[in-house]
Amino acid sequence: MDMLLNKIYLKYLKKEKPRLQIFFGGASSGKSVFLAQRCVLDILGSKRNYLIVRKVARTIRSSVFNEITKIINENDLNNYFRINKSEMTVTCTLNKKQILFAGLDDPEKIKSVTPAEGVFTDIWIEEATELSREDLKQLDKRLRGQALVSKRITMSFNPILRDHWIREDFFPNDWDNNSKTYMTPDVSILKTTYRDNRFLAKDDIEALENETDEYYKDVYTEGNWGIIGEVIFKNWEIQDLSEQMKHFSTFKNGLDFGFGGHPSAMVHTHYDSSRNIIYVLDELYGREMTNDILAEEVMKIIDHDYVYCDSAEPKSIQELKNLGVRAMPTRKGKGSVNFGIQWLQRAKIIVHSTCQYMINELSKYQWKRDAQGNVLRVPVDKDNHLMDALRYAYEDVMIERKLQTMNKRKLGLY
Repeated sequence: MDMLLNKIYLKYLKKEKPRLQIFFGGASSGKSVFLAQRCVLDILGSKRNYLIVRKVARTIRSSVFNEITKIINENDLNNYFRINKSEMTVTCTLNKKQILFAGLDDPEKIKSVTPAEGVFTDIWIEEATELSREDLKQLDKRLRGQALVSKRITMSFNPILRDHWIREDFFPNDWDNNSKTYMTPDVSILKTTYRDNRFLAKDDIEALENETDEYYKDVYTEGNWGIIGEVIFKNWEIQDLSEQMKHFSTFKNGLDFGFGGHPSAMVHTHYDSSRNIIYVLDELYGREMTNDILAEEVMKIIDHDYVYCDSAEPKSIQELKNLGVRAMPTRKGKGSVNFGIQWLQRAKIIVHSTCQYMINELSKYQWKRDAQGNVLRVPVDKDNHLMDALRYAYEDVMIERKLQTMNKRKLGLY
């Protein structure tokens, strides 16, 4: 079997120590593909069992689980693995070693999950910047018991924020943008970018090199720890809404269409108008979903409730209607983006702790800057799919409030 690997990762293929191994850097650097390759090869040829985690369980299927199954399929290894898609388990038929997947939003599952034979020797944390220090401590406790190989925790991520606790805890003080590797008895660090990935298509390279936004160029093109500019939303917090949401009976939903490079994104919310609080209860976020699949996934969350969609895609809206979704077009119009942002800024937004994509977008959604670094009141058109969906969901409320304000002004009451 000849598995194609990027040269920079070769010396990490059989690297058993140190216990903590960090792979980070820019987008399309091949780090997640390499770690999926290493995982599959480890299960085939050693005494290893893997637990692969993300902060939220449902984000795993469309990311690292798909990457693992793709590696198996592309290298004609299907005869050596049994893949259970519903349980998200991968078992090697040669030695019964396993790859199991779990989200940290299900603490009981994390406590009880165990391989069929032996103990976990490896924990791979994908998108590790989503985790807290406490999450990492709890995962470290999962690596216990006798094993014939050294145990490892592997973290992979894009360096989204310079003051992140991962940088504070594990990176040397003199780490700078020119640093590539770091090694102590306790931790190894490898930084990679798209330049280290020889399998990238020309248009992928051009997209990264032609990035104009300073933050995205720094983080996703150059793989440097990011410095967020002027974040648009500061009026939000994360809560566990599991119990509270049981008492909500009215909902507002928004949907932003996508397909290939851009995800389809839906947000499911409740609005407390008396206190002007938006509760973000659930989300849908996925790429390459045809409208029949999208309709099915949307209805799993909102059933037959209304959902307000991007009016730029009337054909998709009609197709969703034909499939049973009560899809409605937004009105939009000139200035609707900034008007919607300003309205949302005046509300309090409480996000359910399982809505990781919404948390990610709220953390990074920011204003553009000009060449002199001055903040422009124009949002960066990235990481905003759920942001757009949220505006769509509340467009009718925004318009109603705007009309009320206009009428009061006419009457001299405002």
